[in-house]
Amino acid sequence: MAAVAVVEAPVLWRRLLAFLPRGRPALTALFGRLSDRLTRGRERRARRSSWLLLAPLLSPTVPHLTAPPCCLCPEGSHRFQWIRNLVPEFGIASSHVKVLSSPTEFYELMKGQIKAAKKRVVLASLYLGTGPLEQELVDCIETALERSLQACDPSSLSVSILLDFTRGSRGQKNSRTMLLPILRRFPEQVRVSLFHTPNLRGLLRLLIPERFNETIGLQHIKVYLFDDNVILSGANLSESYFTNRQDRYVFLQDSPEIADFFTELVDAVGDVSLQLQQDNSVKVVDGMVHPYQGDKVAYCEAANKRVMKVIDSARTRQEFLHSQNFHCSHAEAPLSKEPKAVGDGQPEPDTWIYPLIQMKPFGIHIDETVTETLLMEAEQGASVYLTTGYFNLTQAYMDLILGTRAKYQILLASPEVNGFFGAKGVAGAIPAAYVHIEQQFFSEVCFLGQQERIRLQEYSRSGWTFHAKGLWLHLAGSSLPCLTLIGSPNFGYRSVHRDLEAQVAIVTKNKSLQQQFHQEQEQLYLRSGTVSALTFEQPNRYVQLWVKMVTPLIKNFF
Repeated sequence: MAAVAVVEAPVLWRRLLAFLPRGRPALTALFGRLSDRLTRGRERRARRSSWLLLAPLLSPTVPHLTAPPCCLCPEGSHRFQWIRNLVPEFGIASSHVKVLSSPTEFYELMKGQIKAAKKRVVLASLYLGTGPLEQELVDCIETALERSLQACDPSSLSVSILLDFTRGSRGQKNSRTMLLPILRRFPEQVRVSLFHTPNLRGLLRLLIPERFNETIGLQHIKVYLFDDNVILSGANLSESYFTNRQDRYVFLQDSPEIADFFTELVDAVGDVSLQLQQDNSVKVVDGMVHPYQGDKVAYCEAANKRVMKVIDSARTRQEFLHSQNFHCSHAEAPLSKEPKAVGDGQPEPDTWIYPLIQMKPFGIHIDETVTETLLMEAEQGASVYLTTGYFNLTQAYMDLILGTRAKYQILLASPEVNGFFGAKGVAGAIPAAYVHIEQQFFSEVCFLGQQERIRLQEYSRSGWTFHAKGLWLHLAGSSLPCLTLIGSPNFGYRSVHRDLEAQVAIVTKNKSLQQQFHQEQEQLYLRSGTVSALTFEQPNRYVQLWVKMVTPLIKNFF
């Protein structure tokens, strides 16, 4: 029993609970209590290290296909088709995908897309900054709305903006005050939604001061949409993200189905958020439960239904379109060797987009399931490049990395490029807390003798900060990635359990697009240095004792 007690509880017990007979809540409760007890010993790495070899066996299994793959269908040509059992699958041509490389390119593209938009502008972000560059972005929106007033149908352009309530309300000049002028001038065309986590309520909401209340949970999705074009990123709408804060950005052009999906997703979250009014007050959508004053369970259930309706409806639509476009066309000419086309002369997809949603407060954990499965299924000889601006992986992710056989290169921020570096007060100690977490993980890698298989690298760039996150997967024997994850999650506790997150898995068999992703990954890693034991002997890696003591208590909040 002593040996069993050191196995990582969340991964092991989730596996065991699946085998319990239904209708036995007592057994489930018993295993839950045991899980809590075992979790307390998870840091004793010497006692549990050998069990990491069992990580793939103790993790969730790959979701079974709901239907056998069809040899006529393009999705049958890649090994990640199981993801379509959880979310809609969007097949597009690789020529519609462009990887951006710099904050300036991201900013200029957004301004141009807003000015050219005729139907819709949808912006989902943590917050909107208050500087001149952000004002210029708002001015672009106003110009586009003014142009729509001169059209025959003045309501032809709609603007929907989703931000976080706490982050967007910080200070006297904030995201809300930045957007009030266009909301007042175009009330029928502009909607500003402010998500308020249901977990910040009662005395907790009254006692936790501004800035610190953001640790309880946030709206963290970053999607920027203009008519049928979509930018997926981890970047927020703030000056540093437009100038010298490195992130990742993928531009999907002429992709109406994907644009419709994310429009509906933002609308669904907006419906369960507070609505900004012209007097700077907020109110709930008619008929909706209040996020922090009403019944929490009822609110979360209603939110779950709205979001899952978007996901399930899109899945149904995409399956129908797939059946219409591919099964029928291939049945008519099964032996044709000519270049294939889909629908209205569109080229056959060679790239597939899977939106991965994580909203644990609402009981939605699709991104977590897919990420764990990808880590578990990465076989010997495969290479995984994983990057995060805030290195604080969940225990399940760490165990899968330590216990599986693929090679890992993990890119994280050096203290100087951490977004909290130089911050005032307690926040100024956060980079040191990340150094402590990094050193603990590195020590475990060394203890297990995995230095050759798992390598940590720190991004460093003078005058810049680092916020890039995501994953690139190279199958065994391949020098190019066939899959990448890009979006808002940081792979940490907050991303999995507290915040609203969205990213996409992009799978492609097109060599040119694979090369784009490879170049993106290489450019990020070129500005990094490899972490060794000597790294933590440097003066700037010194971690004060109080930070070491406090980090285990607060690591789930940042």
